[in-house]
Amino acid sequence: MYRYDFRAAGCPFRLYSGENALDKLPEELARRRANRAFIVCGRTVSRKTPLIERMRTRLGDRLAGVFDEIDKDTTLSSVLRATEAAREARADLVIGVGAGSAIQAARVVVILLAEKKPVEALITRYPEHGPAVSAWLLEPKLPVINVLTAPTTAQNRAGSRVKEDASGRGMEFFDPKTRPMAIFWDSDALLTAPPSLIRTGAATIYCRAVMNLGMVAVNPLVEGDRLQAYRLAAGALTRIGDPADPAPRLELCAATLLQNREADDGGAQFERHWAGRVIYAFSTALFSVFPHLGQGEATSAVAGTVIRRLGPRDAEAMGRIAAALGVWNAAEPAADAPLKAADALEGVLHSLGMPTRLSGLGIAREALPRVIEHSLRNFNADPEREFLRERGTLEEVLAAAW
Repeated sequence: MYRYDFRAAGCPFRLYSGENALDKLPEELARRRANRAFIVCGRTVSRKTPLIERMRTRLGDRLAGVFDEIDKDTTLSSVLRATEAAREARADLVIGVGAGSAIQAARVVVILLAEKKPVEALITRYPEHGPAVSAWLLEPKLPVINVLTAPTTAQNRAGSRVKEDASGRGMEFFDPKTRPMAIFWDSDALLTAPPSLIRTGAATIYCRAVMNLGMVAVNPLVEGDRLQAYRLAAGALTRIGDPADPAPRLELCAATLLQNREADDGGAQFERHWAGRVIYAFSTALFSVFPHLGQGEATSAVAGTVIRRLGPRDAEAMGRIAAALGVWNAAEPAADAPLKAADALEGVLHSLGMPTRLSGLGIAREALPRVIEHSLRNFNADPEREFLRERGTLEEVLAAAW
C-alpha cells in the first residue's frame, strides 16, 4: 500500500540531452547574464579529450578560466586551489565538467567563494551522541551548470562530499542553493569517458536501483522514479561496452536523475532499509580509504554479503527485491529471499567483470578498521547515527565480505 501523506518539492533546472546539446551552453549563460564562467574539471577531461576546447570555442570571451586539477574523490586541497583560481578569475558562474568528483567540486567551490567561515564550520558535524548536524550556509551562491562525462547521482544534488587529504576523512557540505540551474547530457561529452569508467558507474547505479526495489511502495511518485530507474539501469548494462554508442550512457544518466528525484518526490535515500544503507556506507568508505578503487568495485565487493547478513532485518523489502529480480515468490520461505537476491545480484555483477569479494580488490585487510570508522560518519546512510550501536555487527559483516 502507498503512503499518501507526503510532501514533494522541485527545484527548477533545464536539461539538455543528446547530440550537440552543448550548443545551448551560451544560451544558459545569457539567461543568467553571466560573462565570466569558470570551468572546474579533472586532468583527464581537459588534457586527454577535446571537450574543454569544444566548450571554450562555444563560450568565447565569456569563459574566464579553467581549473583542471580536481583529484579523484574530490580532495580538499584540489577544491581549495580551484576556489582560489575561481576567485582570481572573478567568476560569476561555475561549470562542473566530469563525473562525480568534478561535479561535487563545483558545488563546494561556490560555497567556499561565498561563505566567510573556516571550512570546519561549514561541514556536517558528528556529535559523540545524537544525530549528525548540517551547517546552515546562508550566503547567496553563484549559479552552477553541470556538464556530465559519465552518469552520476551527483548531477542534481545539494550535498557534496570532499576528502581531507591527510586523513581521508569525508567532509560533507550541504546547501540547496548549489543545485544546478542547467544539466547537459551531451552525447559526445559522454563518449569521452572510457568503457571502464562507465562500467564501474553502471555497477553502482544498478546496485542502488536494485536496493530501491525493496521500498517502491513509498508513495506513487517515488514508486515511478524507482521502477523506471531500475528498468533503465538494467536495460543499459549489456550495451555499455560499445565505446561509440551514447544511448546506454544517456539512459544511465536518466536513471541517476530519477534516483536524485526520488528525494524531492517524498522519498528518503535509504528509507528503513538496512542492507542498502550499509552497502552505501561501506562502499563510500572503501574508496575513501583506498584511492585506487572506484565506487562500482567497492559496491560490488560488499553488496552480496551485506544482503545475506542484514537482509533478514527487512524481510518484506528483501522479498520485493528477490521477486523483482525473478528469483523468489511469496509461496517460498521468506528466509530464502535475501539469499536468492544476493546470488542474483552477484551474478549480474560478475557478468560485468566486477569483483564480488573484498579480497578481489587488492587492498590490505589490516586497513578494514579504518573503513568501519569512515562508515560510522556517513550522513546520507546514517543521519540518526544508528550505526554507532551496531559497530560490532558492521565489523562482522565487513570481515565476512573478505
